[in-house]
Amino acid sequence: MSTYQVGYFVGSLSSTSINRTLSKALIRLAPKDLEFTELPIGNLPLYSPDFDADYPAEPAALKEAIAASSAVLFVTPEYNRSIPGALKNAIDWASRPWGQNSFNHVPAAVIGASPGQIGTALAQQSLRGVLSFCNARQMTSPEAYVTLRPGLVTDDGEVTDESTATFLTDFMQEFRDHIERVLTVLPRD
Repeated sequence: MSTYQVGYFVGSLSSTSINRTLSKALIRLAPKDLEFTELPIGNLPLYSPDFDADYPAEPAALKEAIAASSAVLFVTPEYNRSIPGALKNAIDWASRPWGQNSFNHVPAAVIGASPGQIGTALAQQSLRGVLSFCNARQMTSPEAYVTLRPGLVTDDGEVTDESTATFLTDFMQEFRDHIERVLTVLPRD
């Protein structure tokens, strides 16, 4: 059995991010052959093509971390019916300079939590469009829009509702299977 290294993005910079809490639950419920490393986005400067010839240390480290990952998982909130600026900034850094796109052929999945009923549906739609342009190999089903009400997930990632735990476990199993399918056809170097 192979072990897959999954780099994950938490799209929120908030210290009280419910998407960070969701990421803890996803890691806890994931198949044992997935190992997770957060891909930090909080210290990245704003992207500008002016840096393409000489990447700063933080964006270079982000590109290296994605290269060391078998797959990427995006756990994102919804800001103003789209993705947070910090997450888009990270994607811009990782996909540049032109011809050095870190997401090319990388297996990817998108999930997000919100206190509202649409559970990040529009942010995920926006993110999927960006990832399509970046040529990431997205898991398109199952979709997962989580309404994270208080107490559903504990601070350490335990899911308190059995049906939600089952759904998230199934999501992570499907992601694991997606990774294997993509890497069978498009192995990462």
